[in-house]
Formats: sequence, structure tokens, C-alpha cells
Amino acid sequence: MLSGRSTGVAKIGFVSLGCPKALVDSERILTQLNIDGYQMVPDYETADLVIVNTCGFIDSAKAESLHAIGEALEHNGRVLVTGCMGADRDSILSVHPSVMDVSGPQQYEQVVGAVHEHLPIEHDHNPHLDLIPPQGIKLTPRHYAYLKISEGCNHGCTFCIIPDLRGKLVSRPIEQVLAEAHRLVRAGVRELLVVSQDTSAYGVDIKYQSGTFRDKSRQARFADLCDGLSETGAWVRLHYVYPYPHVDQVIPLMADGRILPYLDMPLQHGAPSVLKRMKRPAATAKVLDRITRWREQCPELVLRSTFIVGFPGETEAEFQQLLDFIEQARIDRAGCFTYSNVDGARANALPDQVDEAVKQDRYERFMVVQQRISREILASKVGTTVSVIIDQVSDDAVIGRSTADAPEIDGSVYLPVDAKVTAGQIVSVRIEHADDYDLWGEPVGTELPPVLRMSGN
Repeated sequence: MLSGRSTGVAKIGFVSLGCPKALVDSERILTQLNIDGYQMVPDYETADLVIVNTCGFIDSAKAESLHAIGEALEHNGRVLVTGCMGADRDSILSVHPSVMDVSGPQQYEQVVGAVHEHLPIEHDHNPHLDLIPPQGIKLTPRHYAYLKISEGCNHGCTFCIIPDLRGKLVSRPIEQVLAEAHRLVRAGVRELLVVSQDTSAYGVDIKYQSGTFRDKSRQARFADLCDGLSETGAWVRLHYVYPYPHVDQVIPLMADGRILPYLDMPLQHGAPSVLKRMKRPAATAKVLDRITRWREQCPELVLRSTFIVGFPGETEAEFQQLLDFIEQARIDRAGCFTYSNVDGARANALPDQVDEAVKQDRYERFMVVQQRISREILASKVGTTVSVIIDQVSDDAVIGRSTADAPEIDGSVYLPVDAKVTAGQIVSVRIEHADDYDLWGEPVGTELPPVLRMSGN
């Protein structure tokens, strides 16, 4: 085991796994460590200590986390573990007993305290004088950032253990969220990706308490928050939004170009009987009606969702209802997962577990339908002009995203390698070609105003 390597600046390696909400946790930990005088390094070999922020939602995520911990131990030897899988301390230590400390999700103080214990600062450091970036330490590119508005969840979905891992809903005061959003934009962020476990439930736990930001009072409500974020001048993209009735209030903001016409809704299934077994807070018919109304108000609205096939008891008829649902809803972006039991989830005890071969068959059939829908939607973009934010510029590729594309989970827009653009720039692009998931086009204009030119034409 390596020890005592730091003779000057104490160096930290960091591995962040899981969802964007875990990424925000990582950024908070890194920011505090940077304030405390630690330096972040990108490899195991030069690090004096490695932190692994784990995911423990499903078995494959746990396996990935255990593999990452093992790799860090092999290449470094001094490892702290935190995150969702850290809630099951024994399962980690049974596989990797040499881990120095284990903490659960949101336990920022324990992580930082463990770092101070195992790697004390060996040089003078004044946090009031030493500078860090005003946006803190970010793990995303400079031009976009995840904005977490709450922790935890009040739902009791039978397949999910998030409330056990992260607790009940705890919303941040609205003035704190808006202050962070403006601080990020001042530091160069052009796109804010709003995340939580249940974004549209924001404020329920704090009884929609009022807060004042820049002399304006707002309630901690989903619509008020979206209205406030629209004043940042950045693209605002909403993730993990349940289709509650009050989401209707946000659609006019999208139609007016104040926030992106994009909703990420984790619907999970289209058969009412399956949703009932899942204990999901949505009814299929009402969701379809709501989507129809939303698109009447905002024709450019893009919907992303995730679905589970092979949930316990799922019949062929119920699976066909799911296929019928995505056909009717015309979900623009959809991810599909085969159901797997998660330790501690109530769905484990449900009867009629579905055979793995059947799950895989249904997954493949789902993706065939969704791929066709996506291909048809993207084909309609050929010949139009869309707004694109540039993510990557290199000698080999120029890659961006339209307002319909969230980073890492949706499609891309590819530009010619000689395009005169820079990362973080928002440009008009004339679409010339489309395939099942991506677009290709030529830039046709200079940088656009950040908010009012989001739509295609």
C-alpha cells in the first residue's frame, strides 16, 4: 500500500460514477477539497489518494463500482469510497477490505474529513487568499453544468431503492438555486441542466416557501423556479420531470423561447397495469392527453424518457401496450432497460418474474420501434436551421448538440472539421443529413443570442 507520497501539495485522484446527480455530489466534494488546498490529478500514479464516488442503483452499476474500486486499489492502493453504494458498507468491504473509508450519498463532510485524516495537508494554505474558479470544481466542460435543485424522493416505486439511499425529498431554497445558477453563468456556463430525483415535485417538502433573489420574491415552486432560471440567459434543460398537472405552467415558457422545449420524463411503461405494480405516479391516458396539449402549445417540444421491459408479471399484451404508447406519444428520445432485481427493492418479491430471454427479446423489439420513430423525427429536420451548442472541436471532429439533445444521453450534430466555431459557442446550423439518432449540417450564421434563438425554422 502506498503512503506518505505527498511532500508538497497533496494530490487527489477522483472517479465519479452514476447519474448527473452523483456528478453534482462529486463537484461539491472536489470544490471543498480544492478550497482546503488539495490538488486534483487525472491519474492514479501521481495521486496520493483516490476517491471513488459509486453508484448502487442496479446490479450492473454495483458491479461497475466494485470494478472501479478494485482498479483504484490495484494502481494506487489508497482509496476512499463514497456515494450510493456506500450505503451498503459491508458489501464493499467484503470484496475490498483494504478500502480506507466508506461513506454514503450526500455525506460530503465525512468524505472531506476522511481525506484530512488519511492525507493531512503538509503546507500552509489560506482558503481566504488562494483562488478557485467561481463556479467551483466542475467535471463537465466549461460551457454546461448540472444544477441540482433537491435531494431524495417521496415516491415508493417498487423497483427503486433511491429513497432508501438518498432519503425523502429535500428541496433547496429557491434563492440558493437561483444564486448558484447565475454564478455558473457568470463563470461561462451556457447551458444549465436541472436535475433531481423528482424535479417537478420541487418545493413540496418546504411548503413552497418564499425566497428573495435580486429583490424579487418567488415561491419554491417548479414553475417559479423555471421562470427564475429563464432570466439567466442560458439554455435551461429540465430532467427527471414527472408529468404532474402543474407542469402545464412551464410549457408557455418553452413556447416563448425562455427555456428549452425539452422535457426528460422517466415514464417507465405504457401499460396501466404494469405502472400500478410499479407504483408509478402516472396514468397512461392522462399522460397522452397532456402530451397532446403540450405539443399544441409548443410544437417544438422534445420528449425524452426511459422505459423498463420485463418487469415482474409483464405479459405480451402489456408489452404491446407499451409499444402502442410510444407510437402514440412519439417520444423523441427513449432509453430502454431490461428489468433486474435490486437488493432491497419490493419488486423482488413480486410473482411471475420474466425470463431473461423474453426480456432481451422485448428490449430488441422496443428499440426497433423507437429507432424508427427517432429516424422519422430526425428526417423531418433535414433542410431546417437549428440552434447548436458546440461541445467538441478537434482536428478530427466538430460535434455539437441541438436544443433536442442533452449531453451524453441523446444524439449529436456533426459539423465539417473546418467549421470556424469554438467549444461553448451557440450557432445556427442548416441540417443536410440525418440518421437514426444524429444530424449533420453546415453552420450558416454567427453566434446567436443565448435565449431567444433556440428554435428551428
